[in-house]
Amino acid sequence: MGKKPNRQLKENDIAAIGIGLMIVFIAMVLVAGIAASVLVQTSTTLEMQALKTGKQTIEEVASGIYVEGIEGSNTSGSLTLLAVEIKPRSGSPDIDLSQTVVEISDSDIKYVLEYDSTTFTDSNQTSGNLFTSSFYPSSSATTKFGLIVLQDADDSCSSSSPIINFGDHVVVTIGNAFSGIAPRTDVFGQVISEGGAPGIIGFRTPESYTDAIVELQ
Repeated sequence: MGKKPNRQLKENDIAAIGIGLMIVFIAMVLVAGIAASVLVQTSTTLEMQALKTGKQTIEEVASGIYVEGIEGSNTSGSLTLLAVEIKPRSGSPDIDLSQTVVEISDSDIKYVLEYDSTTFTDSNQTSGNLFTSSFYPSSSATTKFGLIVLQDADDSCSSSSPIINFGDHVVVTIGNAFSGIAPRTDVFGQVISEGGAPGIIGFRTPESYTDAIVELQ
């Protein structure tokens, strides 16, 4: 058998632990700490953004305005007044109708209507006749819409603050915006609130008007 190597330690044979290695170790700890801090901050920011996005998505999908029906008033073979009945969608927060716009078109002309506080009718003022001309904008028919309150248990909807919530039913009144709507006319548009899904307007008028009140949608 061969002889085992006999290694003698010299005075300058020392361990590798020294100030240099300590500096490297401390630097690694600092880098790891900074990286962890960045990751925690980024995850917090992403969580907050996810919560905000989720809330906005829920509002867009599960809230907004629902159009229950549309009727028109027949005057000498032309629809001169439109009554659009709306209500908040299920789960929708309060909707401020003063910040709501109505887009409506007959394929030739498109109007964007805003709320007219001077054409506001409370439920106790209708006298049972929804198509009273004073309930509808006249001189500003191409730029404004009015409101008729049908149901508002908590009195949240007033002329100065037309806010609707769950259980409320109101009618958006549109005056002679198209100088009368003729038979066989395609009409479409939206009732757009600040947030949530818009209410959809879409109908084709009948071939002829035989009744004073025409159900359109």
